[in-house]
Amino acid sequence: MRNTENTIEAGAQRLSLDQLHRWEALKFGMFIHFGMSSFTGEELPSGTQPSLQYAPDKLDADQWVCVARDAGMKYAVLTAKHVAGHCLWPSQQTDYHVGTSGNTTDVVEAFVKSCERRGVLPGIYYCSWDNHHRFGSLTPSDFMRLYPNRKFDCVSQLREVYTTRQYQDFQTAQLEELLTRYGKIAEVWIDIPGLLPRGYRNELYHQIASWQPETVIMMNHGIGDGSEFRVHYAWPTDLIAIERFLPNSHTGHVKWREIEGKKYYLPGETCDPIGREWFFTEDDSPRSDEELLGMYLTSVSRGSNLLLDVGPDKHGLIPDKFVGALQRLRSNLDRFDL
Repeated sequence: MRNTENTIEAGAQRLSLDQLHRWEALKFGMFIHFGMSSFTGEELPSGTQPSLQYAPDKLDADQWVCVARDAGMKYAVLTAKHVAGHCLWPSQQTDYHVGTSGNTTDVVEAFVKSCERRGVLPGIYYCSWDNHHRFGSLTPSDFMRLYPNRKFDCVSQLREVYTTRQYQDFQTAQLEELLTRYGKIAEVWIDIPGLLPRGYRNELYHQIASWQPETVIMMNHGIGDGSEFRVHYAWPTDLIAIERFLPNSHTGHVKWREIEGKKYYLPGETCDPIGREWFFTEDDSPRSDEELLGMYLTSVSRGSNLLLDVGPDKHGLIPDKFVGALQRLRSNLDRFDL
């Protein structure tokens, strides 16, 4: 009976409680949305833009990481490939990447090396919704084009969009590049995992874990406060995403969950932009100092890390208005000795 109790206490999750507690102790990270969307001004580009449209003229990944470090952030997650399909590393699986663009810097390499120098743990984001590399898939963008009068919801209408096995093989090959070329990656973020069938998600999860055994894997659960976990959309995962919301005000983030008859310890990660947009736009401004402080205090006090998104501009730099907001947030946190 003792062994049974210990098994329950340890949980059925892949990572140990000690490993997950160490991740939770980081508390604060920077989400970095940067890529083709930074140049189109659209969060969800068509994927038809030429690679040369991506052309930062002052790209400085080290500035991003230093801004994160100085704000008290312990880790950072970079959007290596978002909906546009344009890759921030020279992928061998496609010619739609930085190597054929207006700035050929391997951004993933520069970012990871800067994290290593500055004492910030690197994370990599990869989006399963890809408008450039379809391989016969039907993306949410296709759905919205085919049915302009129907509102699309990623969770409720997943039966009507899909990825093909050819696309899934492409995703696996690209993630292999990202997770075997650049050294140790602390967190792997898979966005829109519901486009991937459950069998492939299981396969991908275990493959990621084989390449990066100590990484924390996020299959993004999507918009919501984390109270409800939709197994059909985001399982398996090591974390539960709390996107565009704060953790539930009554319960906080509930870390122990029973899924398919087993108990798992699943920490929470609140993610939201410093302004209103994930990617930089000229008219976006940071939230008030009070709101940013409240986002941090509420997330952490309710048992979740905060992954605050800050988008570099078309030059490839985090703008002064966001740097200033983060510096003031750091000062406010110092006042509370946090």
